[in-house]
Amino acid sequence: MEVRVSNVEICNLAYTGKFEELEKCVLSDSSQATRTDQVCGQTALHWACSAGHVEIVQFLLDLGAEVDLKDDVSQHCVMLQARTQILLENGADPNATDKLESTPLHRASAKGNYRLIQLLLKESASTNIQDSEGNTPLSERRLFLVEHGASIYIENKEKMTPLQVAKGGLGSVLKRIVEG
Repeated sequence: MEVRVSNVEICNLAYTGKFEELEKCVLSDSSQATRTDQVCGQTALHWACSAGHVEIVQFLLDLGAEVDLKDDVSQHCVMLQARTQILLENGADPNATDKLESTPLHRASAKGNYRLIQLLLKESASTNIQDSEGNTPLSERRLFLVEHGASIYIENKEKMTPLQVAKGGLGSVLKRIVEG
């Protein structure tokens, strides 16, 4: 059983971007770089990622902070989307899933975050992983994933393909692609 050590001060410094203060605390006790908070099991890396503090993220990674550590809701640092590239460059899994089995690509696709989608595809994120409902990132209505190998034939739990899930304009576009 994991013992939680209060790390509120370090997490707060990471979130607010107070690099010098964080550096001083962590260098005096390097274990603080990897401790989780008592509230939701997040580390300073989770908090720095969520606020987008690249310098702090890199500092913590250099100290050995675990890049794929999940918090209490099974959220990876990479799922926070902030500065994803630096995390991927340091070994984060582009196919990491949350407790609903959604990947970063599912989330980016649902939000229409094309820049993040392109980054994840460049890092070999799978276009065909199904979430807990059986939906793929393509089910999130992002046609260009087909160009990167997303299958339009994978059925969700309701036995519906992305073509059937898609409504309106995208459905007819997918239908034209399938029918050639």
